[in-house]
Amino acid sequence: MIIDYVQARERMVQEQLVSRGINDPRVLRAMAKVPRHLFLESELWDDAYGDHPLPIGADQTISQPYMVALMAEALGLKGAEKVLEVGTGSGYTAAVLSELGAEVFSVEIVEELALKTRAILSSLGYRSVSILVGDGTLGWEEHSPYDGVVISAAAPCIPRPLVEQLKIPGHLVFPMGEKELQTLVRIRKDKTGIREEYLGECLFVKLRGRYGWED
Repeated sequence: MIIDYVQARERMVQEQLVSRGINDPRVLRAMAKVPRHLFLESELWDDAYGDHPLPIGADQTISQPYMVALMAEALGLKGAEKVLEVGTGSGYTAAVLSELGAEVFSVEIVEELALKTRAILSSLGYRSVSILVGDGTLGWEEHSPYDGVVISAAAPCIPRPLVEQLKIPGHLVFPMGEKELQTLVRIRKDKTGIREEYLGECLFVKLRGRYGWED
């Protein structure tokens, strides 16, 4: 059976995102546009728009579409912001952020993933995404401060360097908690300090690096 991927994305948006309360029209348009299947190996294309994460190699996954949309919406982007992403992975989240008008600086600790993803993003025309191989929990200070920071892996605590590299005002969105279950957290940084908001339970692969989990 030949799958119409445009229709598959439209169903994904309506059945997985809108039905769960994602209502930012810009986020919905971005999710409907980015070809999620092209960030996966071809044998997984038929499952690309399902309501679940999928493997991308190196013990990493491409996140569930709903989580990508929820995190993007939580950043509150309006267009033309500068965003730091920790954990490039497949590049799918970076592509969604790029569609929202962000200039994305993404850090990936696994070199083979970074090289592969850089090629995919380039082939799809995403010129506003830069990728660095390194410890993302330390951020990418050269391009700071950032309007938003998103971590696409689960952290045991708030990585302080990322808060320091965040603008005032700005948002840091990431999963935090135990290895087997986390809470999606939004950190709001303003002139009075930082505030934590909790956006629901989630499950991500563990964050590697100085402020992540020890191997």
